[in-house]
Amino acid sequence: MAIYNHEEMLNIFDSHTHLNDDAFFDEVPAYMARAKHFGVNQMNIVGSNSILNERAIQLAHQYDNLHALVGWHPEDAKDYDADVEKKLIEQLADPKVVAMGEMGLDYHWDSSPKDVQKKVFARQVAIAKELHLPISVHDRDAFEDTYAILKAADVRDIGGAMHSFNGNSEWLKKFLDLGMLISYSGVASFKNAKEVHESVLQTPLDKMLVETDAPYLTPVPYRGKQNEPGFTKFVVEAIADLRDVAAKEIAEHTYQNAMQLFGIKHEEN
Repeated sequence: MAIYNHEEMLNIFDSHTHLNDDAFFDEVPAYMARAKHFGVNQMNIVGSNSILNERAIQLAHQYDNLHALVGWHPEDAKDYDADVEKKLIEQLADPKVVAMGEMGLDYHWDSSPKDVQKKVFARQVAIAKELHLPISVHDRDAFEDTYAILKAADVRDIGGAMHSFNGNSEWLKKFLDLGMLISYSGVASFKNAKEVHESVLQTPLDKMLVETDAPYLTPVPYRGKQNEPGFTKFVVEAIADLRDVAAKEIAEHTYQNAMQLFGIKHEEN
């Protein structure tokens, strides 16, 4: 078992969460207070469509320790057009926006045609490269096409995060070779997620991030209930248990990695 002193407060960065979601938006201060209680002191608020992008920026301007990502989710790819792109580019110039996303491919839900998803994803990667911003990549049941688009674009100069990575060690190596960091969610705490556990063990600590993707993917011991940013602590602990190291070590590495990737200056919490 990993060493964890419950008297010792961890310093954690939730690299991908959705306080801009309806589940939280009317009670953000309460959820932030709970997150602080669990040692979660920095968060990326991730957009995915017009409403959530605007809310992400709004929250980032209200709170110093919240940072915005704006992008267009693959499920909404069919609605991407010139007006959407113009607005995104305007929003990406906001100083509180630290990356572009979430973007990518989702072949689990049949909400946008695959060819449209690929076109919209590739276009967003191109914009991120033009603006030299890191990216947050959503990949569900689409490893081959996601990898192909990132490889063709050569994203090593901007980097980014494979959000809620759930691939095996072979895919892990491929995305690491592209210069991407690997972000683990509550799935890392699931007993039967053997491929994810294998990848957790093989991910270099300087290439790892942690996240909740709240309100989704709630980690053990609260699996089955609504997730929230504070529960990043249990992702950290699950990874620490798998690697048999102190939770503080995982928290410190993933915190520093996030600060560096997203270009956030170190300030007192």
